Amino acid sequence: MRASILDLRRRMGDILKAIDRRESVVISYRGKDRAILHPLPETSAEPFDPRTDPAFGIWRDRDDLADPVAAVRLMREGRSHAL
Repeated sequence: MRASILDLRRRMGDILKAIDRRESVVISYRGKDRAILHPLPETSAEPFDPRTDPAFGIWRDRDDLADPVAAVRLMREGRSHAL
């Protein structure tokens, strides 16, 4: 399917239906192709669990983050307190 920027604004429902049909949509602006919208690959029904991400818990051993409110307050103060 091909769609212009104006089509994106006025016919988004039709474009989403094309994506649901597993079609790619070429987006054009002023007559020139600018982007292609592809449907996401089929995934399993299993929801994403952030705890399986390798970055989960990387700061668990930091003592300065035991009190998150105090840590954020310290970050917002800037460097003037250290001078």
